[in-house]
Amino acid sequence: MSQPPTSPRHTALDASHRALGATMTDFAGWDMPLRYGSERDEHTAVRTRAGLFDLSHMGEITVTGPRAGEALDHALVGHLSALAVGRARYTMICAPDGGILDDLIVYRLAEQEFMIVANASNAQVVLDAVTERAAGFAGAAVRDDRDAYALLAVQGPESPGILKSVTDADLDGLKYYAGLPGTVAGVPALIARTGYTGEDGFELFVAPADAERLWQALTEAGAGAGLVPCGLSCRDTLRLEAGMPLYGHELTTALTPFDAGLGRVVKFDKAGDFVGRAALEAAAEKAAATPPRKLVGLIAEGRRVPRAGYAVTDASGAVVGEVTSGAPSPTLGVPLAMAYVDAAHAAPGTEGVAVDIRGTREPHRVVALPFYKRER
Repeated sequence: MSQPPTSPRHTALDASHRALGATMTDFAGWDMPLRYGSERDEHTAVRTRAGLFDLSHMGEITVTGPRAGEALDHALVGHLSALAVGRARYTMICAPDGGILDDLIVYRLAEQEFMIVANASNAQVVLDAVTERAAGFAGAAVRDDRDAYALLAVQGPESPGILKSVTDADLDGLKYYAGLPGTVAGVPALIARTGYTGEDGFELFVAPADAERLWQALTEAGAGAGLVPCGLSCRDTLRLEAGMPLYGHELTTALTPFDAGLGRVVKFDKAGDFVGRAALEAAAEKAAATPPRKLVGLIAEGRRVPRAGYAVTDASGAVVGEVTSGAPSPTLGVPLAMAYVDAAHAAPGTEGVAVDIRGTREPHRVVALPFYKRER
């Protein structure tokens, strides 16, 4: 007998989204806003002004204790014990065979306290794996804090000015991939200069009970700067333009960080063993000797949009790769895609590359990632 489907979870901002007329969608077991109006307008607002996102579906996991850093060095591929208090790091958790279980951001909140932020779809997998891997480190405790936080993000060139108007935290001194505790519109928050849009911006971790108050305060503070609420749809096109990988598309258990061109996140020089080390050392050697398929950018020469799963072909029509993500680019005005292609066809400017779109070979230009990079 089949199990009845479980209802999607709702964030603390669900009522605000519905009051704004958001189109909602089930994402990783959460009822989330897909868009509020035009996803193109929301995308453009983030690129030129500012956007406000609810990201409360992300999974927070806290690791504490005198051996917390050591436990994370063993559990993840990065060197987290070397992370300074107040800083954040992009890293991954891999299976023993080197396959990517998830990509993560880890914040060091205090000398003996770290917070892992996992993708919503993998939060339970990450929690289970970190708990199991930390079990051998007496003095390291793993805590599921997914219900302890709501997460709001303000992204875009106007975001520093908007946030400054409602906080006295030192935003000018807050570096990229750093965080500090502060008060925003009277709400206690962890203020992090991180994001997934390719723009300057901030992510605000607050208690769920404070989320609606903060959402309204940021909405009012940003009204004069053109801030708009933004859904998951434009977040996807923003990260695609910025060449940022998405788990389940560019990152999977079938790929190692070296396959994804992200071998730099694997730190072999840290002390002690870590899960997946042997497999990842072999993957690094293979990538150096005979590069596997490479992740590249593709820009369409026509108007048809390449989508995930579409075959990439060479001039003869032979399949040489596969699209992992694709969408029209509101910023560049052309369809874009990321794809894994054979190394022989991965150099920018490679001729004869096409994407098979429903039986028709549509010419595409190979380019280096990212497609878009903000002026700093």
